[in-house]
Amino acid sequence: MSTTRKNDEAPARSSAPVPRTRGKRSSMAKAEQRAGFALISPTLIIVIVMIVLPILWTIMLAFQQIRLLNLRTAGVLGNYTISNFTEVFSSPGFIEALITTLVYSVAGTGLAILFGLIAALALRKPFKGRTFVRAATLIPYVAPIVAVTFVWTTMLNPQFGIVNHWGTQYLGWDQAIPFLSERQREVSFLGLSFTVPTALLTVIAFEAWRSFPFAFLFLTARLQAVPGSLDEAARVDGATPTQRFRHILLPQLLPTIAVLSVLRFIWTFNSFDDIYLLTGGGAGTEVVAVRVYNFLTARGDIGAASAQALVLAVILAVLVGIYLKFFAKKEEVS
Repeated sequence: MSTTRKNDEAPARSSAPVPRTRGKRSSMAKAEQRAGFALISPTLIIVIVMIVLPILWTIMLAFQQIRLLNLRTAGVLGNYTISNFTEVFSSPGFIEALITTLVYSVAGTGLAILFGLIAALALRKPFKGRTFVRAATLIPYVAPIVAVTFVWTTMLNPQFGIVNHWGTQYLGWDQAIPFLSERQREVSFLGLSFTVPTALLTVIAFEAWRSFPFAFLFLTARLQAVPGSLDEAARVDGATPTQRFRHILLPQLLPTIAVLSVLRFIWTFNSFDDIYLLTGGGAGTEVVAVRVYNFLTARGDIGAASAQALVLAVILAVLVGIYLKFFAKKEEVS
């Protein structure tokens, strides 16, 4: 009998306080929404001021005939035109600069990851002084860009640089090589003669040298997470170092390498300071970022510079979109 009474009373107790609970939940939900909005407001304001407004301002300038002399007249209600884009695509050197940017980005990214992978594998096993060597490996990445470019410029100087001194003294070079001012050079190797872009290869080597510590950090962290039992089991089964790397380590590192490839490609594609400090964009090393700077400062053509910057951003967005569409899901699954 007592069980029947409890079942009969239960609906009456549950139905009475429902409106009050919903009211409290509704007020609590609104309070949480207000608190959440208050918390993200500083970030939202920073994003709007630092990212959204400059992008909108660049788009507006790209569709107007704006120079330094009439910059004060630029406004939202200006005379919009596509002549800047016509000038950019028809101007000599733009396609060449775009190809140079792609070559520089792909080669610089690939070499930086390759050097980082070699360094991570070489410093994987513990030995005396490994911490010091690891710390020293990070010097190219943390050193000021002005300082390291000055060192490279001095080392590669054709008159008193130590590289040309060693090359002419010990490597059999006929004459000094102007690494940073020579567009291309005929090279003979194994009986074959071919032309190499001297200055472009030099800035690519500098980019790989300066950026490989970033890949080294990522790959070292991933290698630390690989179970040692897998490598030990393969070693017991008689697998060679190449087989252990190919079938055990490389599958573990591929997602990290993919992420590194995307990040390094984006940063290298927008790179400006190292190329400008090394060559000034001369000798076949003018990338689009340097070209935008030259249009902005040398010619004072703000509209054309904004149009080139916008084209650069669109190309980068398309490449990142292709990566997210076709490769990002596969990496998440792996």
